Amino acid sequence: MAAVEVTEGSVKVGMCGQPLFYRQALPPSGEARLCVLLLHGIRFSSENWLQIGTLGALAAAGFRAVALDLPGLGQSKAAEAPAPVGELAPGEFLMQVCEGLQTGPVVVISPSLSGMYSLPFLFQHTQQVKAYIPVAPICTDKFTAEQYSGVQVPTLIVYGDQDTQVGEVSLRNLSHLPNQKVVVMKGAGHPCYLDDPGTWHKSILDFLQTLL
Repeated sequence: MAAVEVTEGSVKVGMCGQPLFYRQALPPSGEARLCVLLLHGIRFSSENWLQIGTLGALAAAGFRAVALDLPGLGQSKAAEAPAPVGELAPGEFLMQVCEGLQTGPVVVISPSLSGMYSLPFLFQHTQQVKAYIPVAPICTDKFTAEQYSGVQVPTLIVYGDQDTQVGEVSLRNLSHLPNQKVVVMKGAGHPCYLDDPGTWHKSILDFLQTLL
């Protein structure tokens, strides 16, 4: 099997054209079946997806994998976050990222802090979201059961069974999404993908296969 190469780049977002850093891995064949957009939590960056092999695993399975450093974090520290509405960033932000990277409809992987970006995006630009993989994201309580029930996007809810705070709260709220499955990672904490990368990769790859 050909080796997967991970490249680095930047995409300009917003009226000021602020550059955001990203890492990308493409399938060895060069033909991607879908694009997976990986976000991250407040203590992390795209580097985590590189270190635990998620970028490589996705590309090897035939997907275009793009891991973004969110504004003010990782190698996007100089970029300013979009003006929040309450605790939520505008959903237009991720739409501009997708347009800048020419992703087409994306599968969004969204842990922890990145919920403030991915949830508005999910509700405001549903047509741009091929599927949603929330990993104990914040801000799930900012939307109503009725709002969730109106979103038909295929969803894989992932959380660690040791994450008794954000994990359980997000599960309770996200369970209102009608087209969802749940993976509980045993013995794993809030960043459950770091605790058990093997189970994490199998779970997301199995789910992605159902979208094809």
